[in-house]
Amino acid sequence: MHVRVRLDGTRPRQWQVALLQRISDIPGILSVSVDDAPGPAAWPTGADLLFRLEALIHGLQPLGSALLPLHELDRWRHRDTAADLVIDVCGDLPPGPATWQLAYDGAPGEVALLAALLAHAVPRATLAAEGRIVAEGHLGADRPGLVLPSFDDALARTVTVIAAALRNRIAGRAGAPAGSSEPARRSGGLPLPVFARQAGRMLAGALVHRLYRLCYNAPHWRCGWRRLVGPDLIDLGRLPDSAWTVLPDDGRRFYADPFPIAVAGTTYLFVEDFPHATGKAIISVLRFGPDGPEGVPIPVLEEPHHLSYPFVFEREGSIWMVPESSAAGTVDLYRATRFPGGWTKEATLLSGVVASDATLVEHACRWWMFATVRDAERDAPAGAGSFHDALYLWSAPDFRGPYTPHPANPVLVDPALARPAGRIVARGGDLIRPIQDCAAGYGRALGLARIDRLDDAGFAQTVLARIAPGPGWTGSRLHTLNSGGGIECIDGAARARRF
Repeated sequence: MHVRVRLDGTRPRQWQVALLQRISDIPGILSVSVDDAPGPAAWPTGADLLFRLEALIHGLQPLGSALLPLHELDRWRHRDTAADLVIDVCGDLPPGPATWQLAYDGAPGEVALLAALLAHAVPRATLAAEGRIVAEGHLGADRPGLVLPSFDDALARTVTVIAAALRNRIAGRAGAPAGSSEPARRSGGLPLPVFARQAGRMLAGALVHRLYRLCYNAPHWRCGWRRLVGPDLIDLGRLPDSAWTVLPDDGRRFYADPFPIAVAGTTYLFVEDFPHATGKAIISVLRFGPDGPEGVPIPVLEEPHHLSYPFVFEREGSIWMVPESSAAGTVDLYRATRFPGGWTKEATLLSGVVASDATLVEHACRWWMFATVRDAERDAPAGAGSFHDALYLWSAPDFRGPYTPHPANPVLVDPALARPAGRIVARGGDLIRPIQDCAAGYGRALGLARIDRLDDAGFAQTVLARIAPGPGWTGSRLHTLNSGGGIECIDGAARARRF
């Protein structure tokens, strides 16, 4: 296949070069070229001022949004072969069956993406051919209060969506990564006063943020637990009327990602243990007795890199754990030799991938792994996208591997629907998947989704409930849901004074 990309040649950016390179690396792509005649001159100068201001205040560097010299596109400036497909990222070509047009909330171009971010929306990116959507995704942001990093995250994930759609077309698959099927919304223009107001609000917000960080440890997560008497959150679809007991901490550390498990009749709670002084988490465990926790969490697993989300399970007479180790670029499997301690690494299930909150489930005689991924294919100078919005799947004949990536990865792009939030639970013949709703920021709420399809040909889920913090939970966010050993656990963010 010969692919041509239509872009604005007057303002080449790093993400466009990353897109061209990513397309070139897809098997079945014979050539890639650019049509970079001057495009729509709609980019407001106030946006560049806003980006520079954010970079100065917050110590940021532009990634995919970085402007490049014109000669950076020279290697793709050839048109000696007729294109089988044109990908229009400017939005100024007429529609046609061999043209995919990129839009953000129904409007073309980078200005439309910027408009969505300034309106504090989660942009919906679509690729369409003659009005038919070929691929779509809702683009997440790890720092939704800042425009520059959110813009970079969205551009990086745009590359992911386009590349996945091309791989699906070459493989003859009908689908591509999708978000919800809500109708597209058109974005309005961006007059210069919008950017001036945004810059003023950002300056005031940055000062408040700095003062806040001086006075508080933030974020400061807290775990809540309750005895399971009656229906759990999955059956309720909401927070229970009964209160949660908060797992106490000393204020200098927080506990998060609670995973309870019953072993030999005793309940143990594994948690992420994050000392604010080191900024690097370890895995700790707490034993429960008839009256609740016995003592304080005790460290059981530490690595040179950050560990969290201690996905713990029992199989073949042993206790196993898959903690998140995205900082190392791996997904590793550990076995307890002296439970609840003595954890030894048994296998590296995935490598060269920044995967968050890997969650395993056995289904139809295979093991499946769910995780959100920043960039699964290569180092990304244009930025790797959000940690929360791109769901990837792998499967294996055994929980120890070897794991094969799903051919349609990413199977879902949407920060409200992608990131795992705890064990997948069988309920009434269905598999229910807790998910993090990160559309308005990391861990804002929990979702419960029924898995409708999980096989090599596709994945589908239906959201059954969204559970937000409320009077029954004192934390400001909801992040993880797990049960085991007669208790149910959640966690959420709060504040802890430094002094």
